[in-house]
Amino acid sequence: MDSIPSSDVVNKANEALTANGFVVTIVDNAEAAKLKALELIPEGSEVMTMTSKTLDDIGLAKELNESGKFNSVRTQMNAMDRVTQKREMSKIGGVHEFAVVSSHAVTEDGKLIWASNTGSQIPAIAYGADKVIVVASTKKIVKNIDDGLKRIYETVLPKESVRVQAAYGMPESNVRELFILNNVSPMMPGRVQIILINEDLGF
Repeated sequence: MDSIPSSDVVNKANEALTANGFVVTIVDNAEAAKLKALELIPEGSEVMTMTSKTLDDIGLAKELNESGKFNSVRTQMNAMDRVTQKREMSKIGGVHEFAVVSSHAVTEDGKLIWASNTGSQIPAIAYGADKVIVVASTKKIVKNIDDGLKRIYETVLPKESVRVQAAYGMPESNVRELFILNNVSPMMPGRVQIILINEDLGF
């Protein structure tokens, strides 16, 4: 459940995702994924990068937040006070031009699954962002939702717990919320773009 699948599995997921209204691009490596994502985001755009080891691994988060070429919501939020400006942070963190995120599981029948400790990334993905760009390794492709949940609890959560211990001093991470995106509304064609990478990246 944590290795690059066969091309048949990748193609099956691609066909199902496309049928469900997602726009899918399959690339071979991290550099190609980064270039494709940057191709989709015009310079000067308002961008929110969700916390993601995948985005860090491919250098995309750094480019979007630190290059000065984009209006980084993450950078704005990092300069705010989480106690006194919590409501304002919630507002700007949920509504923007582009949300850039990874996914914890992608099903062969064309669904995306996220687990969250705080729920902070879910509003933008579900509705708030004009465009959502999902960057994920093909190792995250699973048979169905049940296998996706199994992947979250058995593969992602232990690794994320190690990450938050190092980054924030937290004892462990938690799955407090789950979000499944079944398809894209025909009223919003092209809203969700998925870049699948045939390389072992992220959790």
